Amino acid sequence: MTHATERPWQGRAVLHVDMDAFFASVEQLDHPEWRGKPVIVGGDPTRRGVVSTCSYEARVFGVHSAMPSAQAARLCPDAIWVSSNFGRYGEMSRAVREILSATTPDVEPTSIDEAYLDVTPGSTGEHPVSIARRIQQQVDELGVSCSIGVASCKTVAKIASDHLKPHGITVVWPGEEAAFLAPLRVGVLPGVGKSMSDRLARIGIRRLGELADMDDATAREVLGRFGPDLTARARGIDARRVHYERDPKSVSNEHTFSIDVRERDEVERALAGLVAHVAARLRKARLSARTLTVKLRYADFSTPSVQRTIDVATDLEDEMLPVALSLLRSAWSPGAGLRLIGFGTSGFEEAAVQLDLFASSEQDDARPQRKALAEGLDAVKQRFGENAIRRGIDISREKNGPDTQPL
Repeated sequence: MTHATERPWQGRAVLHVDMDAFFASVEQLDHPEWRGKPVIVGGDPTRRGVVSTCSYEARVFGVHSAMPSAQAARLCPDAIWVSSNFGRYGEMSRAVREILSATTPDVEPTSIDEAYLDVTPGSTGEHPVSIARRIQQQVDELGVSCSIGVASCKTVAKIASDHLKPHGITVVWPGEEAAFLAPLRVGVLPGVGKSMSDRLARIGIRRLGELADMDDATAREVLGRFGPDLTARARGIDARRVHYERDPKSVSNEHTFSIDVRERDEVERALAGLVAHVAARLRKARLSARTLTVKLRYADFSTPSVQRTIDVATDLEDEMLPVALSLLRSAWSPGAGLRLIGFGTSGFEEAAVQLDLFASSEQDDARPQRKALAEGLDAVKQRFGENAIRRGIDISREKNGPDTQPL
């Protein structure tokens, strides 16, 4: 295990790229006067709200994600508060994604600010650590930063990416996975939440090395059917591949909330941003979709998914959004904490202006103009940035959200 010295890499190599305080870093990039100052992205501290994320300057005061906003305001009274700007964060996420995709086609995004890459040495023979350093430098040039874990599998790479935050590269050499993991608390293992950590603590297991020593029968009894898989990962054994699709049968995007969300209007705003992003991707690929899917993941990890096939394929946001909102409402569980929302499209046809037999002739006549307008807006955003033109729902979010000035 080392953080700097390179030596020959044997076998599979996986990177986990994790952006540092992503939302807050984007806000500091867009507002240079905020650099070096505590920035909190989250709900209004004068009303019931919670912290979504915060800059490292705010973390010095003890502020962290999911903290009640009122408590954060007491800990850091001079913080700059700002509401989430998903459109802008998505724009920066796509810029980072372009860097990753230029490095290897084997990229698996897992959220707006995280991704796995398979960089197993191939024909070029480039060392995985050199690749990680180059990616980090290219991300730096965007004005934000990332931390990267380099390992032989996804589990260890993800844990390693958090080891030297911010702006760190942690390398776990093949064969040294178990030694790296053993002293770490069990809660760092993906899939082990607070309740499972508490359950393990009650039987004296607090470190990954202790979990790794658990036999399969005990693991099933204590942790359920996934127990043996968790103990294997605690040893650094994880055969999961980096999933990618060179010729996708669907176009989709997901948003993982930093904290569990219970307010449907906030979820609807996030969904609107996803729909806009997917629609733009469809137009760029010259595709129209007939099947629309909304996926939800709640705090208990239940993941309902609902879909609808529409009569006429579309690549227009204003046609997809009402369907997406209807699907969301049909799957919504009031009071349950939502962790993730996704929007996907499939059932593709080559993009063309088509007549909807169930629409009015006035709507039919307007569709070519609406499509031309959408493509024109795409061009404007491509040239001037995502925020050059804003949706009303985004402006509403800003008006109803917290002030962006110091309290």
